[in-house]
Amino acid sequence: MAMGLSSPVRESVPGNFFPYMKTPAKSARRILSVGEVLWDLFETGPRFGGAAANFACHAVAAGAHADVVSAIGRDANGREAAEILALLGVSTALLQEHPQLPTGSVGVSLDASGSPSLTICENVAWDGIEWGEPLASAVAEADAIYFGTLAQRGEISRGAIRRLLSIAKDRGIPRVLDVNLRAPFFDQALIRESIALCSVLKLSDEELPAVAMACGIKATADPRVILTGLLDHYGLACIAMTRGAQGALLVTRDETVDQAGISVVVQDTVGAGDAFAAVLITGLLAAEPLTNIARRACETAASVCMHPGAVSIPVAS
Repeated sequence: MAMGLSSPVRESVPGNFFPYMKTPAKSARRILSVGEVLWDLFETGPRFGGAAANFACHAVAAGAHADVVSAIGRDANGREAAEILALLGVSTALLQEHPQLPTGSVGVSLDASGSPSLTICENVAWDGIEWGEPLASAVAEADAIYFGTLAQRGEISRGAIRRLLSIAKDRGIPRVLDVNLRAPFFDQALIRESIALCSVLKLSDEELPAVAMACGIKATADPRVILTGLLDHYGLACIAMTRGAQGALLVTRDETVDQAGISVVVQDTVGAGDAFAAVLITGLLAAEPLTNIARRACETAASVCMHPGAVSIPVAS
């Protein structure tokens, strides 16, 4: 697949191009964002993306300090991705450079509603995230870990991610799983094992049936019953289920918040869930009221849907 990344799409946007943009304070919470850094190949041109990259950018916008834990190739696409991350305030100190595999890419085709169909390239750099002393040191200083299911498709990355999560779990560091079920890169065991390593779970209403089946939770017409079952079975602190235009449902042991959707004109939905997760996690770390977190997360996700791609990249002045 031809990359053609010499001219990525950039947005002519003001400095405050993220909703709720803040300058991270010295005391800002540190979040390790683990997973994919890649290029989304739209028909209109390539756009920077990947769940871990998107999340990290929006976490910084929400006032956190975010380190992206991923791998890029020794190629122009990887160098540009690293430059964009740095431009948007994300730390690249834990971004590895793979000596053989290329920077990842995903073919994106949008339907009439702006929902994407994806062709995810295999054997790319983020499949080879390696464990090492830098990751071990970073975990000790982290306030939260963000990870997904897709980044665990490769044996090397899966091993590093799970080692990182095991240390975080032993230290009581919050671990947030953003379920990302992309066939054929998951099975029921992966779902169960990932949830067992997390303390906060974020998924979509489309993913809920597969997650419930994998975890042996009885299906029911009321998603709140399934979410409560997952919460109790795995001892989770919080579950957030996004519902597209219908908003989101957040469940804890003490509270359930049913947040209505935010009406916007949709360009595409790529990266909306990653932005939602960033606001969710930063809000939980700040101990904000769950109702406020749900509203802001849905507003931020909706704002992402209003422009093409997951992250707006400013044109250098």
